[in-house]
Amino acid sequence: MSEPSIIVQRQTGYRVITLNRPDRLNAFDDAMHEVLRGTIDEAEADEECRALLLTGAGRAFCSGQDLADRLLKPGEKPVPRESLEKYYNPLVRRLRALPFPVVCAVNGVAAGAGANVALACDIVIAARSATFTQSFARIGLIPDSGGTYILPRLIGEARARALMLTAQPVPAERAAEMGMIWACVDDAQLMPEATALCEQFATAPTRGLALIKRAIDASATNSFDEQLDLERDLQREAVMSADYAEGVRAFMEKRKPNFRGRK
Repeated sequence: MSEPSIIVQRQTGYRVITLNRPDRLNAFDDAMHEVLRGTIDEAEADEECRALLLTGAGRAFCSGQDLADRLLKPGEKPVPRESLEKYYNPLVRRLRALPFPVVCAVNGVAAGAGANVALACDIVIAARSATFTQSFARIGLIPDSGGTYILPRLIGEARARALMLTAQPVPAERAAEMGMIWACVDDAQLMPEATALCEQFATAPTRGLALIKRAIDASATNSFDEQLDLERDLQREAVMSADYAEGVRAFMEKRKPNFRGRK
C-alpha cells in the first residue's frame, strides 16, 4: 500500500498535519488537496481542537504545485486550470479564517504555492536549513495562493517585488530578519519549538485568539476609524465569553486560568 499523502497526529488540544509526499518534495496534486481539505474540516468540527501544526515530511515543507500534472504533450495547447479557484484559494482562505491559531513548521524547501501556503498561517517557524522561494517567475507564472497580497504586507513592496521578479531563494535566517516569518531555529529545535506553541494554544482562550485573527485580517483594508469600530465590536464579543470571566477570576485569585476554549 502507498503512503498517505497527509498524516494526522491527534494531540491533546491540537493536531499535527504533515504533508507526506517526500519523493515529490511534498508538491500538491489534486488528491493531496482533497485529503488536506477533509483533514482541516475534521479539525474545525472538533471543538477539542484548539490549534493546528502544519509541517512537511522529508527535506521539504512543500515545493508548490506538482508540475508533473501540468506537463504538456508535444503539440498540446495549454488550457487554464481551475486549481486556484478549486484548491489553493479555498485553502489559504481557510487557514486565515480558522477559529484557532495555525502554526507552520517549515522544515525545508518552501517554494511557489508552498511558500505562500506557509505564509498564510498565523505563526511561521522555520528550520535554519529551510528556504522560501517565490519561484513562479522561473516558469512564466505570477505568484498566487495569496502571495501578492501577503508578502508585501510582511516585508514591504520593494523586497516583495524583487523576490517575486527574481525568484531568488531566501534562507530562513534572512526571512526572520526581514519579518517574513516569526522565527528561525536550529533544525533539531524546529518541532519542539512549534509543538510548544501549540501546547500553549491548546490551553489558551481560543475564542479570544480567533477574534484577534479577525481584527488583524480586517486591518489590512479598514480605515483607522473602521478598525476602531471593529475593535469595539469584537471586544464586546470577547467580554461576553466565559474565558474572559475565567481569566479575570484567575488573575484576581492568583492562579492559572482554566480556559474552556471553543466550547
